[in-house]
Amino acid sequence: MRDKSWIALGLCGLTIALLGQPERASAGGMFGSDANACTSGRGPAILVNVLGLKDRQGQVKLELYPDNPDDFMRSDTDLLTAGKVFRRVTVATPETGAVSLCIKVPHPGRYALLMLHSRRAQDKFDVFADGVGLRSNARIGRARPSVDAATVAVGSGIVSLDIHTQYLHGLGGFSPMR
Repeated sequence: MRDKSWIALGLCGLTIALLGQPERASAGGMFGSDANACTSGRGPAILVNVLGLKDRQGQVKLELYPDNPDDFMRSDTDLLTAGKVFRRVTVATPETGAVSLCIKVPHPGRYALLMLHSRRAQDKFDVFADGVGLRSNARIGRARPSVDAATVAVGSGIVSLDIHTQYLHGLGGFSPMR
């Protein structure tokens, strides 16, 4: 009887440890809590194929913002408190294979989309370690990314994008891996 209680206690501990953790991505599939929106073809949603990761550490995130300069990359708490659009999908970076994430949007329209590679799996962006990507795939350099480079028009279906990850390269700023 004691052995069964230890097993039950262990399973409870494992369940508690997994709650709140990003979804574990496995190689070659579609990832994220919104994956069903893309696999079922029921939109509106954005499917992002993440390209050019520096390594397979940490997490990959998609963040959806309103399509305007004042709200792009603003605090999620501030946006949600003001009743504005904000959505985040986070997955543990898969060890191998393609990385495709899906994020639902509230309704057809224009949104700003930011892709982040948090190599240390932290909430705060580390400019010296983490990667970033935008819909336009234009080199970011040393400037703050513009909302125009991140804007995505979404209809009632699924919009598919390839986003190339950019990392800091010395004084030249952010650019794709060489």
